[in-house]
Amino acid sequence: MLNLASYYLMNKKISIVVPIYNSSAFMHNLLEAIDAEKQKNLWVLELILVEDGSKDESFAKIEELAKKHPYIKGIKLSKNFGHQIAVKTGLSHCTGDYIAIIDDDLQDPPALLPYFFSYLDKGYDVAYGIRKKRKESLVKRISYNSFYRILKSMSDIYIPIDSGDFCVMTSRVVTNMLRFNEQNPFLRGIRAWVGFKQIGVEYERAARFDGQSGYTLKKLLKIAMDGIFSFSTAPIRLITMLGVVGFGFATVYSFLLIFQYFYNGIAVQGFATLAIIISFFGSLTLICLGVIGEYIVRIYDEVRNRPYVVVEKTLNV
Repeated sequence: MLNLASYYLMNKKISIVVPIYNSSAFMHNLLEAIDAEKQKNLWVLELILVEDGSKDESFAKIEELAKKHPYIKGIKLSKNFGHQIAVKTGLSHCTGDYIAIIDDDLQDPPALLPYFFSYLDKGYDVAYGIRKKRKESLVKRISYNSFYRILKSMSDIYIPIDSGDFCVMTSRVVTNMLRFNEQNPFLRGIRAWVGFKQIGVEYERAARFDGQSGYTLKKLLKIAMDGIFSFSTAPIRLITMLGVVGFGFATVYSFLLIFQYFYNGIAVQGFATLAIIISFFGSLTLICLGVIGEYIVRIYDEVRNRPYVVVEKTLNV
């Protein structure tokens, strides 16, 4: 016999967005896990697989699986645009009442989706995952924990700690998120910005099922910078504070040298001191210019008004 939650979901169309990158070897495992939940909960489902410029035969695997599972929609991007762009592209093709975002490596288990959807049944618009435990290396855990806490302390909006892209949302939340035409979207920040009734749900993030993560250090740093520079003005304000501190230091040091020369008769010495001061403030100036440059680059990206993605091929869309 169906429980009330399952009966309610039968009357809702479910969309699941999965960004795909080099996943041909284990994509069938992902499909088996999702299809098991579909059969168990009698979902009216559309599964949107966005192939993000993989180097393997991921889209060919999507085409193969779509023959067995007609609810699959495939989108092949013309190159690797990145995880956030792939997810945003998938969201733009959703037609469901409830929309879920999960990764292709089964670290966010599809078996959790009915539990997350139950919060939408209770009146919430967003139920996002909070990673209670990570089965990853110590260095990665420390890096992720540090990033989320730095982002929270600097952000102009409230972005929950340890919350990733894994979430379920109502269609009206997705509609409002898609109004953001940013070239470098940080989706969990956008999700927080649009508001509505949201709740965090703790879960244990599993180890990667197979393969190597597509998140290189360079890509992780880009997402971190997109999060900080898109939702915080703290870096630019920090420059002003550093300028004030530097001016104060220079003023005090100048008065000290003048006092020593006129009242104590001590000649101004110290080539080494001068070199250190010049090097310090020269480096500080370059760092400040870099911070300003990050904001300018983002402005430049937006005013060029280029499309944020190019779709090469679609399947059942």
